[in-house]
Amino acid sequence: MQSTLIGGAVAIPFLAAVLILVTPRRLAELWSYLAAFSTAVCAALLLAPVLAGEVLHLDTLRLVPGLSLTFRVDALGMTFGLLASGLWIVTTLYSSGYVRADHLKNQPRYFAAFAASVGAAMGIAFAGNLLTFFLFYETLTLATYPLVVHKESAKAFASGRRYLFYALGSGLSLLTAIAWTWFLTGTLDFTPGGFLHGAASPGVLTALFVLFVVGVSVKSAVMPLHSWLPAAMVAPTPVSALLHAVAVVKAGVFGVIRILAFVFGPASLAGLTAPRVFAAMAMATIVIGSLLAVRQNNLKRRLAYSTIVHLSYIVLGAALIAPFGLIGSVMHMVNHGLAKITLFFCAGAIYATTHLENVSDLRGLGRRMPWTFTAFTVGSLSLVGIPGLSGFIGKFFLSRGAIETGDIVALVIMLGASLLTAAYLLPIVQIAFFPGPVASGEPERHADVREAPPALLAPPLITAVLVIVFGIVPMVIAIQYDLAARVSALVFGGTP
Repeated sequence: MQSTLIGGAVAIPFLAAVLILVTPRRLAELWSYLAAFSTAVCAALLLAPVLAGEVLHLDTLRLVPGLSLTFRVDALGMTFGLLASGLWIVTTLYSSGYVRADHLKNQPRYFAAFAASVGAAMGIAFAGNLLTFFLFYETLTLATYPLVVHKESAKAFASGRRYLFYALGSGLSLLTAIAWTWFLTGTLDFTPGGFLHGAASPGVLTALFVLFVVGVSVKSAVMPLHSWLPAAMVAPTPVSALLHAVAVVKAGVFGVIRILAFVFGPASLAGLTAPRVFAAMAMATIVIGSLLAVRQNNLKRRLAYSTIVHLSYIVLGAALIAPFGLIGSVMHMVNHGLAKITLFFCAGAIYATTHLENVSDLRGLGRRMPWTFTAFTVGSLSLVGIPGLSGFIGKFFLSRGAIETGDIVALVIMLGASLLTAAYLLPIVQIAFFPGPVASGEPERHADVREAPPALLAPPLITAVLVIVFGIVPMVIAIQYDLAARVSALVFGGTP
């Protein structure tokens, strides 16, 4: 039964992609809904044994002795798998409304590529070794490319070329690291606490670390490997949601956690300088990304730089090599996803309703679209780290990780970046709801604008409610913490 569920969670999205392409166009949305719900159910049914402490396995294809396509469902994979499959449901609902409101062309191709992207994300989540991880990681690149260039404009193709250049280049680095690891150890299986300790000299381990980091830092958008992400905002808004919350960048930070904790491990990293350099890169990304976000007038670009910042929160937590830092990384991976998809849903609803893209044009719009901007406010406050919302919890444990390691610089940067997050998100809320007096004789702003249609309004309201639920409901917080603590216990020892 468990093997069937694991296989189903990975295979169903790919099957849906094929069916969308070979059946009549009118069935594309139906297949997407059926696949999204089925995938989420398969993942959810695996939660109970994982919470009970089991690690589930499925071997599918043996290539050579000791090397096969293997799936492994542990607490870390379960967390990412539930996030990707759960958000696929609301993103499908949102896509259904968006493709109509924006008159999107080539809808079967769009829904098929979206399904394949989620399938690749599920394969990454449940990968049991580096080979399986690599195959699905590169499949994700290929599946998302048609979405990035979907509008088929010159700007879209330029963004797509940049995305492919970065992603495939990093894939070559990752493949080199994997081949070298196989040569050194004869295994690629993910192992709690890592399997490279004592396998090579510090110099070789440092070189491997650099190759692995380059391999996963593109999708993690760590500076200076970040520029593809703001450029990709030319894609339709549901694609932006996929890139930022459901699959792509979350696959990157998931890869960082998986490789640092299950390939290298604390013992291998303890004597190396490279992890501290990586942590410094993440801290620099947090500061520089925040300052760049403040300067962006285009709403989606501002949100893109916000994503770059919060991904580096997750990377920094993992690079601290500390139990609470790892717990914070795993929890913030989920909570950032919920908040950020809310913000992108709102940005898309605003554009589809008004065709406004710049922050400076949103003055007074909150009075015409109150529900949309209420959801935007909830997502923004969560990313700031306000208690009672989900974003606070991950940031709390990340801060504890910095305190645990005595890294005061990391702590100050985390806390300071929360203030900068407020500086680039809350002014949007302010001008939308409190635009100031209208000058005498000036026509009323946005007088002809009405609230977003239900199909574009329901998804951000749903995810905004989830942001609150994940921040205040004890049982939900306990489950999320249990999964994150089990990851930490697997890597550092002890009990969750």
